[in-house]
Amino acid sequence: MNDWLYAIILGLVEGATEFIPVSSTGHLILAKLALGLDPSWDTFIVVIQLGAILGVVAIYLQRLLKVLFGLPTDPEARRFALSVLLAFLPSMILGAALHGQIKSAFENPALICWTLILGGIVLLAIDRWRPQPRHFDAMKYPLLTSLGVGVFQCLSMIPGVSRSGATIVGALLLRADKKSAAEFSFFLAIPTMAGAFVYDLYKARDTLNADQAGLIAIGFVVAFASGLLVVKTMIAFVGRHGFAPFAWWRIAVGVLGLWLISRA
Repeated sequence: MNDWLYAIILGLVEGATEFIPVSSTGHLILAKLALGLDPSWDTFIVVIQLGAILGVVAIYLQRLLKVLFGLPTDPEARRFALSVLLAFLPSMILGAALHGQIKSAFENPALICWTLILGGIVLLAIDRWRPQPRHFDAMKYPLLTSLGVGVFQCLSMIPGVSRSGATIVGALLLRADKKSAAEFSFFLAIPTMAGAFVYDLYKARDTLNADQAGLIAIGFVVAFASGLLVVKTMIAFVGRHGFAPFAWWRIAVGVLGLWLISRA
């Protein structure tokens, strides 16, 4: 298979899984394993994350610009910005402190598969028995609720635990409704993924070269387009079907991954 096809596949996996509760990193690692790709593709995977980030920015650009321009004069804009910052801080601090250990932990595909399965079971339970919601606007969460969601996001540093899944489950347990939980996860993804992208890119700066530019461009565009589509459709999908379809997908991928590993 040509490298550009690998780039398209990995771009699709990144954009399609980054904002749904199935663990994009776990899927990318298993996809890389299934395709037989070597570690030289790790930098590619880091760089195309920016495409997925821009997908969220494009969807919420008008609301984000309103917050940005309202910061000097609008108390609600400042409060929302503080809310997202508080939610981002726990993972920023823990991620910077444990970056090396986290990276090495993600080199265990079997652990990722088991965590995918366990996370699917948790999602099924939450979808069925979540508390009665009392927070319905992702831009007006209480600050302690936002901070609590940020603490839950730290669980995504465990291999196979989805960042969006951890934040959505955290928000639901803290009595947010499904729509606002998904939206707040999108908002929180922007600083979290941007920070991780910059940090990982800095760490991988010596491995970047001009020969990868074409492949990175392909992966970037595909990740942007697929991420844009997922973010645009997820709120309505969750409203109709809940999180059970994602839970069963996680379980199926985890079981398939364990089977592939056993045959390797």
